[in-house]
Amino acid sequence: MFIENNNKVEDYKFKKGNLNFAVVGHVEWMNFLMVDQLPKPGIISHSKKSLEYPAGGGSVIAKTLSELTESQIHFFTALGNDDYGNKCFKILSNMGIKLHVAWRDKPTRRGFSIIDSQGERAITVIGERLAPKHKDNLEWDILKNMDGIFITASDSEIFKMARSASILCTTPRVGLNTINKSNVLLDGLIGSNLDPGEAFSFSELSIKPKYTIKTEGENGGIIFPGGRYKAIKNKKPKVDSYGCGDSFAAAILYGMASKLNIDKSLNLAKMIGRNVSEFFGPYAENDA
Repeated sequence: MFIENNNKVEDYKFKKGNLNFAVVGHVEWMNFLMVDQLPKPGIISHSKKSLEYPAGGGSVIAKTLSELTESQIHFFTALGNDDYGNKCFKILSNMGIKLHVAWRDKPTRRGFSIIDSQGERAITVIGERLAPKHKDNLEWDILKNMDGIFITASDSEIFKMARSASILCTTPRVGLNTINKSNVLLDGLIGSNLDPGEAFSFSELSIKPKYTIKTEGENGGIIFPGGRYKAIKNKKPKVDSYGCGDSFAAAILYGMASKLNIDKSLNLAKMIGRNVSEFFGPYAENDA
């Protein structure tokens, strides 16, 4: 699947597979603003470029997986029964992703991602994160046929259903209580070591995952078991760090489901996460 030249991960050549994946998680309608500087008290920032699109961890992971496999990605999510929810459904469906939606009589979550000239970003979200629940009338039986499943938002019962997949990964943002209540063994627990909202210690987990990865952006990160790893340097100037971590996580799932060893899975994830930072917005083809 990969051809290595000079032992550099940048030179790996990737061939799509035909594995089946599902994502269970959330969507956020995001407004991406490229500014001359991040907001400071009393300072007016000027936007040089803007883009509105459905994003959030669930959407980015589903889109990344769709680029890695020939099979259609199944995305189980919840959307508000409003204009933003309808636009999210239409755009993600047009990407070729099969959406299974629990429609809520609540507003679809929105947000702003503000990116400075160094490619760093600050995110503000508006409203409740809508998550699918196991009681929602969705085609949950599809999960039984998946090679890999990633969960970004759900309840503990969905974790139990998803454990039928060969590989099951998630993020600590789901909530450690939800993960522990499910009482399932995770193949991967992947999150940011720089985000206080994703910080945790192993003592808080009732079952230790096979692999735990804590990312640190350009400084690489830590994988347990394994230790520290280095990031890959950008080939092009960094434009926007939004989605790097989620794309990284999607690639870990793909690599493990493809039966790559953890080192090759990590190399693939580093390459894909790095590539995302070279484009504006959540998806490379929308960087106009």
